Formats: sequence, C-alpha cells, structure tokens
Amino acid sequence: MNRIRNSWGLVKASWAVLRADKELIVFPVVSTIGAIIVTLTFAIPMIISGLFAGLSDGRGGSQITVTFFAFLFYLVQYTVIFYCNSALVGAAMIRLKGGDPTVRDGFRIASQHVGAIIGYALIASTVGMVLRWLSGKGLLGRIVASLFGLAWNIATFLSVPVLVMENVGPIDAVKRSTQLLKKTWGEQIAGNLGIGVVFGLIVLLLFLIFIPVIVVAASTGSAAIIIAVILMFVLAIMIVSLIGSALNGIYTAAVYRFAAEGNAGTYFEAGLVENAFRVK
Repeated sequence: MNRIRNSWGLVKASWAVLRADKELIVFPVVSTIGAIIVTLTFAIPMIISGLFAGLSDGRGGSQITVTFFAFLFYLVQYTVIFYCNSALVGAAMIRLKGGDPTVRDGFRIASQHVGAIIGYALIASTVGMVLRWLSGKGLLGRIVASLFGLAWNIATFLSVPVLVMENVGPIDAVKRSTQLLKKTWGEQIAGNLGIGVVFGLIVLLLFLIFIPVIVVAASTGSAAIIIAVILMFVLAIMIVSLIGSALNGIYTAAVYRFAAEGNAGTYFEAGLVENAFRVK
C-alpha cells in the first residue's frame, strides 16, 4: 500500500507536467487516430475479400493468409503507436530537463529514431503473434501466454525512452530496459497500476453517472436525445483514456530519467522519487 500511495504521488507529478505542457495530449490523440485508420485499412479489405468468412469455414489457405495479415497489422499498428509514444516521451524529457517542448520537437525526436522504432515494432509483433498462438492452445496455453505477456511488458517498460535517449537498436533497448528494471524493481508496476486504478475508477464513475442518464434518455423515446447522450458518454471515455495515455508516457519518461541519471526532474520531489526507487 505504501508503494501504491507513493505511485499516486508520481501520478500527480505527471499530471503537473501535463498541465505545464497541455500540447503533450496531441501525441495520444494522433496515436489513437492512427490506430483507427490502420485498423480500418486492414479490416475493410479482409471483410470485402471474404477472408474472415473463409477462416470460419476452416479453409487452410485463408488461415495462412489471415496469419500473414495479422502479423502485418501488428507491425504497422505497433509502429504507429511506438512512434507517437517516442514523440511523447521525447517531449516530456525536454520538459523534465527544464525546457519548453513543442509538438514539433516530439515528432522530430521520434523521426530521428524511426528505424529503431520499426525494428522494435517488428520484435513486438513477433512476440504478439507467439502470444496469440499460445492463447489458442487451451487453458495451459492461455496461462503461459498471460505470464509471458506480463514478463514481456515489464521487461520492455523502458524500451521506448531508451530508444529515444540512448540512440541504440531495438534489441539493445530491450536489454537496457531490463537492466534499468533491476535498479528500479517494483515501482514501474506499482506506478502503472496507480495510473490504471485511478483512471479505471474514473471510467467506472462515468458509467455510474451516464447509465441512469441513458435510461432516462431512452424513456423519452427521442432518438436525438439518446444519440446525444451516448455520444457524450463515448467522448468522456475517450478524453479520460487520452489523458491516461499522456500521463503514462510522462511517467515512463520520469522513471527512465531517474533510473538512468538519478534525477527525475523538478516536477518530481526528491524524497518521493528516492522512496520510490531502491537498488536491489
């Protein structure tokens, strides 16, 4: 509980960074739009071509084709997400060092490492396909996939800031992330949990608020009112998700800066960070 309370302090510090640089929210917005475009780009042709229907019929050729497109989808999707995350982390690092970043600064930093980002996306896509294959192997396969997926997410928590700040390749970034993890063991998980719990509670609160409102809107029988309330609910969820993504990127940058340099920046109190990270 002490560790989670400490992580809540880090979440508040991340929020202070976002308030100072509100333009940081642009990166999650671009990432979300890009992810939607990539999904539609892959899904619509597959539906039109009947690949999904062929897969449900058990045709082997369709299975191979779908697997290939699934891997390609992972690769493109991860590239878009990692690119935007790199831009967010790069801009956040400028702020943590006392600068005043712009959106252009973030995308400039990400573009300087686009090769490493694509390489890292290739590794992540391969891991994603392996986890997907394991998940289809019954209960034991799902358990192994869950454990391996958790280990992978923890080990690569700092891979993006390493790519951005240390100018290394994707494999070295994963290795370096694991090394830094050993120095700051536990707080990455608790901090991420803190962000997830806080925004999970906010989403739950939104559900509790909007469900009765939607019921009342439905009782009016007006399609316009019902649609307006549902759109407001979806918009609220999207805003909360975007803020959560931005805070997570800022938090990741702070974790990396402290692990690599011993100083998380002026927005993070020294005592808070010192209690958060202890060398094993």
